[in-house]
Formats: sequence, structure tokens, C-alpha cells
Amino acid sequence: MARQAIQPTGVERFFNENDLIVSKTDLKGRITYTNRVFRDISGFSGAELDGAPHSLIRHPDMPRCVFKLLWDTIEAGGEIFAYVKNICANGDHYWVLAHVTPSYDAAGRMIGYHSNRRVPNAAIVRETITPLYAKLLSTERQAADRKVGMQAGHAVLAGLLKDKGTSYDEFIHTL
Repeated sequence: MARQAIQPTGVERFFNENDLIVSKTDLKGRITYTNRVFRDISGFSGAELDGAPHSLIRHPDMPRCVFKLLWDTIEAGGEIFAYVKNICANGDHYWVLAHVTPSYDAAGRMIGYHSNRRVPNAAIVRETITPLYAKLLSTERQAADRKVGMQAGHAVLAGLLKDKGTSYDEFIHTL
């Protein structure tokens, strides 16, 4: 059964700078664990989140190319930091600085992903990330299909990083 799209309200929610939002997923991105802070800020119950795709909280203002970069990185065994705008059950939103890593079993096999999210620097979100994501999203939406749009957005991001002479990781860590 397809879930109904949540309509954004434009209202931003905030969480305490000492709080940490935590979630774990399986290899397909289905939620296997959420902490209380995650449930409180998102407005979803544990029952609604357990087994749901993590994309349940994907805000429509998030460029798909950022998630492609995230998934490509973690599926390859790397870790990534990313600014993410998430949507709440009622349509409100909240920003996070996410740190996503693979999880491994005792035999060293990748079994899922773990994400810790912190309160992001509001000035960085406002002055750098929001305009960048708007540019990437606009590029994605100009394409005739979603995959081509995502590739076009990724090309814009890669070009920006090349022009700055930096990698994605360096870019994020120098903000």
C-alpha cells in the first residue's frame, strides 16, 4: 500500500542542541530502531516507524542527488555527513546535520546503517545549504524524468565542488 504524501506546512520545529536523533535501518533503508528524540521531533510513533522506509521523513525540498550521494557513500562502506531537511508526520519540518555510517555484524558483514543527527548551525543552513539545495532541486525538477533530474543535480553539485577545488566531505566540514 502506498503512503499518502505529507503536505508541508512551512513550520519549522527545533530540538535541543544536547539531543541526538538516532535511527538504524536494514540494508534496504527500512527502519529497525529509533530513539525517543527521533519519535518526538518527527511526530511518528514507534509503531509507525518500525519497518517503514526511512524515506518516510524525506522532505520534498530535499534534492534527490544529495540522497544519491549519501546512499552511494554508505553502500560502499563509507561514512557521510550531510545537512538534511526532514518532514514531520503533520507536515512541519526540521533540519539536522546527519552522520550516517554502515553497521556490521561480528563477522564484518554490513547489516544496515546507523545515523546520528545533531542540531545544525542555523546560519549555515540559511546562508549556504538552503540556497544550494534550492539550486539543486530546481535543476532536478527541470528534467523530463526523475532519474535524469537527479543526475543533472549531481552534475551541478560536482561542478560546484570542482570549482571550489574541494571534495564533498571537505566542503561540509569547512562550513
